[in-house]
Amino acid sequence: MREETEITDWFRAYHNDIYNFLIYYTGGMDVEDLVQETFVKAVRNIHKFKGDASPRTWLISIARNVAIDESRKRRKEETKRTRLFRFNDSAKVSDSPEEIVGLSETKAELYMAIRTLKQSYYDVLMLRGINELSVQETAQALKWSENKVNLSYHRALKALEKKMGGRKL
Repeated sequence: MREETEITDWFRAYHNDIYNFLIYYTGGMDVEDLVQETFVKAVRNIHKFKGDASPRTWLISIARNVAIDESRKRRKEETKRTRLFRFNDSAKVSDSPEEIVGLSETKAELYMAIRTLKQSYYDVLMLRGINELSVQETAQALKWSENKVNLSYHRALKALEKKMGGRKL
């Protein structure tokens, strides 16, 4: 009973944070199902929450895993479709970020550049740069050391600057 109340309180407190994180992380606006799945998994695994991280950080970690699982599932389905219909490169996975989240041209360019970075850089930029998690919260969400978060964030910013033609971020 206490756990149900706790999850309900967390839902009220962190629903928007999880929703916004998933929009940026997935690049799509239709993330309600992923938000719901995040909280379903939290309910199922509340017994594993030890309080080492904040509830927000724990939920973002779950949301990240849910998004990764969904991405893998979509890629698998896309591969099956491609094989079935023998399309070469004609299947487009998603709309442009401008259409998805209504970003300005510069922000859209930045977002597209972030999407092309390797996964670890993408993850750390999403959590630290976009969702403004602290180094400690990011480390907990990614199950990394704080030093790795700092180093990866620095390297990700450098890689992003390079992709953006040397413009300072």
